[in-house]
Formats: sequence, C-alpha cells, structure tokens
Amino acid sequence: MRELSDDHRPRISPVQVDSGMSKTLHHGLEILELLTSYPHGLSVTDIADGIGVHRTVAHRLIRTLEAHHLCRKDTFKRVTLGAGLVTLAEPVEQDLRTLARPILEELADATEATAHLVVRESDTEVRALMVVEPRSARMHVAFRPGQVDPIDRGSAGLSMLASLPPADGERDEVRLARARGYASTIGEITPSVHGISAAVPGRRGDAITSIGISAFHADDQDALGAEVIAAAQKLGSLLR
Repeated sequence: MRELSDDHRPRISPVQVDSGMSKTLHHGLEILELLTSYPHGLSVTDIADGIGVHRTVAHRLIRTLEAHHLCRKDTFKRVTLGAGLVTLAEPVEQDLRTLARPILEELADATEATAHLVVRESDTEVRALMVVEPRSARMHVAFRPGQVDPIDRGSAGLSMLASLPPADGERDEVRLARARGYASTIGEITPSVHGISAAVPGRRGDAITSIGISAFHADDQDALGAEVIAAAQKLGSLLR
C-alpha cells in the first residue's frame, strides 16, 4: 500500500530554490523534514514521491544522509530519522531550553495543560522549541517539538506580534493581546484546542520567544492567562 497520497501528503515548509542555493542539499533537507511526519519510516519510492524527485535521486540522497547518521534503514528497508540528528540538535538554544524546562513543567502541572516554548523562525513562521506535557491531567494535547506554524495564526505567533509596535492591517486579536498581555485563540492550529501564550520579555535581538499552553478547555481564560504571563516573565528575568 502506498504511504503518500495527494490528500495526505505531509506539509513541508515551502522554500523557493534560487540560483544561489544548492538544489541537492535542498532535497536532502526536504527528506529530513518529510521523515519527521512518519516516525515509522517510509520507502525510498514514497520519499521520492514526497519531495518530487526520481527514485534514483532519492536513493543517492538517502545513502548520503545514512553516511552522516541522519537517517537509517530498518530490516524492511524503510527509512527513518537517524540518531545523528540528536547530536546536531543538542546545542540549539541549549541555554534557553535549560532555563525554560522547569518553568514549563511548573506551568503544565499548574494548568493541567500542555506547555510550550515557541521561537520565531522567520518573519512569517514560528517553531515549537520545547513541549512539556502535564503529569497529572487525565487528558492533554500532544504534539512534537519542531512543529512550524504561521506567525499570524495561533496564540504563540500572535503573542510575538503583540510584543512589537502596532502595524497596519494587524489582526484584532493582536491588538487585544497587546492590551491584556497574552494572546488567546481557539482552533487556529488544531481544531477545538485553546491556545494561550505570552511573549517572553527581554530576549536579545529579534529572537522573539513565547511561552504558552494548549488545552481542550479554558473555562477561566484570564486565570490561565495570568499563569502564562507569570511564566513568561519568570523566564524573561532569567534571560536578562
């Protein structure tokens, strides 16, 4: 059975390849992005279809990634991500993640919701850097670190936009978030899921960061917003 179809093809961040870029490297990185959506692996043919190249090209790219331990093949010749990625990822914002973890754990347990640390990836996208699930909740939202979303959708991105000076054409939700100190959305990233986020003050340069929660219910939104603001301010004080 084929793994990929037009209706279920995983989303890969669109990158326009120009003359100053390596097309081969671009395709190799696309393979890694594709595999993040398939933890149980894909065949070489499905990978070729997923990134739009010939099977022979996909095979050469996979062999190269295997040599660097960035992907591997199991006994059924299915390709999965390799352990070498852990070594590459470990130094990324290590200080930020180290400081944020206990704050996220405390926030997740206090709100019984999944807590997350999100950083701005570009002018148009944000990326989840860390996700911490509550230890005592009967049910909770689950998603993996590394997820990329539009900056103008979802509470994390909106809270970052609210930390910037007002801009023409910005959403009403951004203006509201600027006024109350946190952004709140429902179902913008995941259907029926409430997101509440606050920007972390005092980050260096333009590396804007937010702390937030994702929950199935947000009965007392202001109380949850206050918890999120306090967590963001606590992290901000540590980063100064």
